[in-house]
Amino acid sequence: MKPKSGGGSSTEKALKILLAFTLHNREMGTLTLSQKLDIHKSTVSRLLHILTDYGFLQQNPSTKKYRLGRSAAKLGESVKTSLSSSLVNIASPHISKLSAEMGESIALEVLSGTRVYLVHHVEGQNHIRFSFKQGEEVPLHVAAGAKTILAFSDPAFVSRCLKTRLHRYTDKTITSRKAFFSELETIRKRGVGFDRGERYEDAYAIAAPIFSHERVPVAAVIMAGPAFRMTGSFLEAAEEPLKRTAAAISSQLYY
Repeated sequence: MKPKSGGGSSTEKALKILLAFTLHNREMGTLTLSQKLDIHKSTVSRLLHILTDYGFLQQNPSTKKYRLGRSAAKLGESVKTSLSSSLVNIASPHISKLSAEMGESIALEVLSGTRVYLVHHVEGQNHIRFSFKQGEEVPLHVAAGAKTILAFSDPAFVSRCLKTRLHRYTDKTITSRKAFFSELETIRKRGVGFDRGERYEDAYAIAAPIFSHERVPVAAVIMAGPAFRMTGSFLEAAEEPLKRTAAAISSQLYY
């Protein structure tokens, strides 16, 4: 039987070994990796020892199998921290493009702990437009972006976010928890959330979620404007461009 040699340099082979663990980080031994990656067993064994020495893998002393180690975890945390701090820079050109395309004000709302803040915005080109307040904490049960983030979040997390009474801002504000959770279900099915005069009677908004590499919602893209311009047909037409923008930002967060 012809021995397996695998193609590429030692560096490429080492990277293939690391990537073999990235989906589920299940323990694997030398033979399994050799067969899975089509790399000679002796080469796999040598590279496993090097990767273990540098902390990218760790060996279970009982099973003698390997899994990702401390150095790999540190790299992951560094990427996560970098993406979080760079979210505004990543989203900014997409938001500006969407605003130019739709002519309306566009904003980025970001989840921080159990709160959501408006961290970036671009004002629309129309004479009468909606102005966002940069740095503002938005009410979770009325803001389109916050509702959209919650709709795709873990139910236990949503419950922690909504410990206090749902304050009424206008006649359209949802103050019933049962009705609010029903709306979250609708948002999950549709992929976008709305604020139809729930905070300000004369202002409407629509939002789409942004997901991280961990496949959880971390932010939302929001389009807002005066109610007389945000008609049903306009909001329907805005759904796909908004989803497309959110997806483009999510992809740069490795979603």
